[in-house]
Amino acid sequence: MLATAVEALGGQERAGQVRMAEAVGDAFARREHLLVQAGTGTGKSLAYLVPALLHPDRVVVATATLALQHQLVERDLPRLMDAVDGHVEETSYAVLKGRSNYACLHRIRDGVPDEQGTLVDVPLGNTGAEVLKLREWAENETVEGGSGERDNAPRHTDRGWRQVSVSARECLGASRCAYGVECFAERAKERAAKSHLVITNHSLLAIDAIEGIPMIPDYDVVIVDEAHELSQRVTQAATDELTVVAVERAAKRAQRHVDGSEADELADAADALRDAVAGTIPGRIDTVSDELADALVLVRDAARGCVSALPKDPGEDAGLATAKAALSDIFDVCARMTAGSQADVLWLAEGGDRMPDRLCVAPLAVWAQLRDRLLPRATVVMTSATLMLGGDFNSVATSVGLKPSERVVEPAALEPAAVERGEPRATPVGEPGETHPWRGIDVGSPFDYTKQGILYVAGHLPPPGRDGLGAAQLDEIEALVDAAGGRTLGLFSSRRAAEAAAEAMRARLPHLTVLAQGEAQLPELAAQFVGDPHTCLFGTLSLWQGLDVPGDTCQLVIIDRIPFPRPDDPLMSARARAADKAGANGFMSVSATHAALLLAQGAGRLIRTTEDRGVVAVLDPRLATARYGSFLRASLPPMWPTSDPAVVRAALARLTG
Repeated sequence: MLATAVEALGGQERAGQVRMAEAVGDAFARREHLLVQAGTGTGKSLAYLVPALLHPDRVVVATATLALQHQLVERDLPRLMDAVDGHVEETSYAVLKGRSNYACLHRIRDGVPDEQGTLVDVPLGNTGAEVLKLREWAENETVEGGSGERDNAPRHTDRGWRQVSVSARECLGASRCAYGVECFAERAKERAAKSHLVITNHSLLAIDAIEGIPMIPDYDVVIVDEAHELSQRVTQAATDELTVVAVERAAKRAQRHVDGSEADELADAADALRDAVAGTIPGRIDTVSDELADALVLVRDAARGCVSALPKDPGEDAGLATAKAALSDIFDVCARMTAGSQADVLWLAEGGDRMPDRLCVAPLAVWAQLRDRLLPRATVVMTSATLMLGGDFNSVATSVGLKPSERVVEPAALEPAAVERGEPRATPVGEPGETHPWRGIDVGSPFDYTKQGILYVAGHLPPPGRDGLGAAQLDEIEALVDAAGGRTLGLFSSRRAAEAAAEAMRARLPHLTVLAQGEAQLPELAAQFVGDPHTCLFGTLSLWQGLDVPGDTCQLVIIDRIPFPRPDDPLMSARARAADKAGANGFMSVSATHAALLLAQGAGRLIRTTEDRGVVAVLDPRLATARYGSFLRASLPPMWPTSDPAVVRAALARLTG
């Protein structure tokens, strides 16, 4: 089947793709979990989609990014379906997202509740014009049978989209809504229930499997693409926030729906919360002050009182449904924050000019939830180009609930390194439900990294300081960019560093174009970067993981420093401390693992095809000198290493010439 699909799509057989497809099919048959590292260019989506089509039961494919979801739905699946038409019985597929990703016809046609719960037709100003365009688009989607998905909507802001959508809690329900038959979200659920393949995202998978809220039709297998991000996405889905503004807004919305003093009591509780937050130091909260604890209890109890005072059945009253949803959210978050669970981390995040201070709570770890609620439910296949950190699967496997001791390694497939690490040779023995046997394979890459890429560590530079880029780093960037003639993707640990480097290079190399993230939308910057080879693009995290620019456009990737998490990051620091308490090395298991993953993703921006050539330049000498450097280097593609700046500049000049 894979050969038929590859031939029909005009491709060539790739050994890694074949090996991956066979491993995925075996995992389905054995009902064993599988981790597959498949380098860029392997064709991994086809390697798991073909076995998924042949599997008799429903398969869910979960991605981390919209870009991959679009690739699957708009390119890979339609072409694959045409290629295998007549060869498989079931070729239906559907996309499923959270309810707020679909336009709500009730909100569009009957108005949006304001803070008092009154239905407002259209807001004033620019947002009003935006909402009118979104309404017109949604009505056209209804007529033309479209999906009503946010990704297909005209350009808009988050605020504008909130005027035409609802959360799951705000929804009236199809049976009570006058537009339930036409509802975009309900139609998406119906399509998914009738489909063999369901394409969704990590967040919805987490809500369905971990929070126990049924969002996805029953499935037998789940394939997690971009699996290196699963733990982080699950954490994000399980993170809650509370602001004084949200409590005040909920009190105003409740005002017109309750007859007693419940809404006034919630407003008073919001005042107490404001005073408590003002007296709290931003950052991780290890010990909750009496003032903050009392305020959270006041808000929790007042929100519960408001919910109890509301009419039980909202009927078709959108204002009442919105008020109840807001109050229920506040009650749930306060109840979680006041529970004092050791499994959660609480912190105060400072707001900005337009953002209020936020109390946040997130799980200390998510591996236990994944192990208890996802892994027993279905066969799970996880794949990514970066699953082996430090040279093995242990870090990623542990983060998703798989124990290294449960790994199954066939004797014939054991490599010497695996034997040295003491990896098991047979299926672990245990009672059903106690173990989760899994296999991990690296199917390699079609790229010859040692010939296509150079890993340059600038060992002569001083270690990076807290004050951003120094003169030595800027001189090094200038020499490298000048030798490359542009063609440079700069990946920086902070927006300030990216902007400082861009400003300096514009002054020093005026014959080149230097773009900085934030000066325009990322697609526009990427298009300009691709369109002119004498261009540099400097930016931060979203460029490390989300940019795909094959060809001569990018022949130099600069990484300013090892991307360790900030020392004051409340969640990361809590996880490192917990690891230390458990007898592990918190720095290696949290900070170094985080850095290794980002380094691998960043270095992966360079070689995107078999024709690409270039240099990854790391301006942080600790990659070569520190004890943890070998762990980080083992996570990178096996490029030819050097610390000689003259060799690197000469190689870049040859590529340019």
